[in-house]
Amino acid sequence: MFSQAMQDYLKAIYRLQEQGGVVSTSALAEAMGVAAASATGMVKKFASLKLVRHHPYQGVVLSKAGQKMALEVIRHHRLLELYLAEALGYTWDKVHEEAERLEHVISEEFEEKIFEALGRPTRDPHGDPIPAKDGTLVEAEHDRLSDLEPGATAVIRQVSDSDAEMLRYLGTRGLVPDAAVEVLDKAPFNGPLTVKTGETAHVLGREVASHIRVEARAADEA
Repeated sequence: MFSQAMQDYLKAIYRLQEQGGVVSTSALAEAMGVAAASATGMVKKFASLKLVRHHPYQGVVLSKAGQKMALEVIRHHRLLELYLAEALGYTWDKVHEEAERLEHVISEEFEEKIFEALGRPTRDPHGDPIPAKDGTLVEAEHDRLSDLEPGATAVIRQVSDSDAEMLRYLGTRGLVPDAAVEVLDKAPFNGPLTVKTGETAHVLGREVASHIRVEARAADEA
């Protein structure tokens, strides 16, 4: 059995690994909000269990077994987020924290019942892909809204769930997964974007726009 802390560490390593490959102990400690010594101790434990591979003077990456365990926790989390939103009426800015608490305690049977009850979904409320039961995950490559130029049209596919207040802000403006969006203007010197969803234009800071992943449309699809 793996403790909640161990599961959280594995999930954190997976996410950091997605962003930059090999994960340093200092980056892991920062992500977990712990001292470097605590992160080092957990990494050594994982290495002894063959859940990570150590790269001298660089950091660690998950082994195949470690990645599968991390993805199982992520599967629990994203299925719970969707269940909370669709079955219990939670708004998309509140599901993350609830799922964080519940993901460690549900059984595999309960996970499967949620999966079937929701119609075997592939994405959570924020557009993030739900790992398969066999521990595989297909991540699509999407552009950041902040990287599009004026005149570009796209469909929103993913929105970061790292900030509940930002989700509330974007939700009220219709900037949610599957919504069509058009870039009307892009101010220079890292200035804001003006985008349109439906018939309404919104001004977004470049930082906020960077948290929205989109699938660009070809000119003949716009």
